[in-house]
Amino acid sequence: MHENKYLAIYHDLVEKIRQGHWKPYDKLPSEHELAGCYHTSRETIRKALNLLSEHGYIQKMKGKGSIVLDVGKYNFPVSGLVSFKELAQNMKQPVRTIVHELEIIKPNSYLKQQLQAAGRDEIWKVIRSREIEGERIILDKDFFLKKYVPTLTKKICEDSIYEYLEKELKLHISFAKKEIFVDRVNEEDRKYLDISGYDYIVVVKNYVYLNDATLFQYTESRHRLDKFRFVDFARRK
Repeated sequence: MHENKYLAIYHDLVEKIRQGHWKPYDKLPSEHELAGCYHTSRETIRKALNLLSEHGYIQKMKGKGSIVLDVGKYNFPVSGLVSFKELAQNMKQPVRTIVHELEIIKPNSYLKQQLQAAGRDEIWKVIRSREIEGERIILDKDFFLKKYVPTLTKKICEDSIYEYLEKELKLHISFAKKEIFVDRVNEEDRKYLDISGYDYIVVVKNYVYLNDATLFQYTESRHRLDKFRFVDFARRK
């Protein structure tokens, strides 16, 4: 019951921060004040605040209390290999995946290089936009070698390709190499995204491997500049 209490307080504080009850760089009420507001102990409040800090909503400053951070951007993990569906489950905003293209193609010279593919290989091409809170702000361009992914459907692509690959095809997805850079917005971006006047876009290239080190997927994920911050955790050795 005690654990449920601090989680409920955490979610309530998150909602208030997202709704602008406190602006970026405002100071939260003290632990004592919050304890009175929520009719609970300071220890329960401290647990809720620790969770807020861990998830990037506040910065706890010794002697100054808790400062609200700018949460207008969505956290996109640089390290790790997660699907959009897994990310969306933590966002608590309405999300939707729109499939624009789903077809089998022969690789051109560029895809041959990216996927280490031969001319006889067939490749699934999947173009999807990701809509968050009514705005299409991510364009995912996925390419899978068909010899490892024999079947794809629109329904699978609207839900989670990775969930299908791992649960249905029993593929063991192991690791990815990533490249991040800023690119000019192109016509495809303007066609499928709500660009909102921006001239540049953040691109994340993923080269995804199975557990036997087989490269089977190449992805270009294009993100609107104002909506994401790319985060990682680093420890000095």
